[in-house]
Amino acid sequence: MTIKAFNKLNKEEKKKQLMSCCGSSTWAGLMIKQFPFADETDLVNAATDVWYNHCNSIDWLESFAHHPRIGDIKSLTKKFAGKEQASVAAASKKTIAALADTNAAYESKFGFIFIVCATGRSATEMLRLLEDRLSNTIGEELHIAMGEQMKISILRFQKLITEGSWTNLKQSQLTTHVLDTSAGRPGKDISIRLQIPVNGVWQTIAQGITNEDGRVGDLLPAQKKLAHGNYKLVFDTGSYFAAQKIKGFYPEVEIQFIVFDDAHYHVPLLINPFGYSTYRGS
Repeated sequence: MTIKAFNKLNKEEKKKQLMSCCGSSTWAGLMIKQFPFADETDLVNAATDVWYNHCNSIDWLESFAHHPRIGDIKSLTKKFAGKEQASVAAASKKTIAALADTNAAYESKFGFIFIVCATGRSATEMLRLLEDRLSNTIGEELHIAMGEQMKISILRFQKLITEGSWTNLKQSQLTTHVLDTSAGRPGKDISIRLQIPVNGVWQTIAQGITNEDGRVGDLLPAQKKLAHGNYKLVFDTGSYFAAQKIKGFYPEVEIQFIVFDDAHYHVPLLINPFGYSTYRGS
């Protein structure tokens, strides 16, 4: 389908296709009023604006409820152990069982299923994300999950409009990477939180884990612009060094910075057990 063909669908079919991308009836209803879209970027911009600025927690929860549960042993085995992809190793039975238990604990605590854009993520990375996010407040999880839902919606748009051009989408406005200068290699599997001050308290709005290259390139959905103001990245460096049986001095590294325009922000961290530095990268 092309974007032109999408524009020409009748109202009922438009809503059906939109609901397949994001299961919020409010979002879908408001999106129908935005037609026609000039191109794929226009579509994503409209979807992002409606989702962040015209929907609320009730709408977000409705969309979460449209996702199938994948927290049982059978479904997790099929997803992570049934097939071994080149970039994602097959999961062990122990990891599968831990995923099932942690999924259940998550839903019990927050009242909705774990929402994450899982494309390309291994079972081990999923488990780490689950465990890290279990410590969040429900308010933090709602904001993290709604951001993950937007990422999922964009992927579903791409599957729906297969003849579209998606190369003009601007990816996450904020990116980071970690370099372990003591070992001369990327700092992989480090949990990172993006936080904003809310009534004098720092609240997590996005969360990720560094990949094999020590990078997190998808903290935010494509085309999402951060409001101008103060932000903080929190790096779980203590767990990183502890996993290597290295005694480090910093349990966490916090980097505060200011977003003052719509440009791309790359905030790297150079770390060793007893020191760190940062700068604004490109």
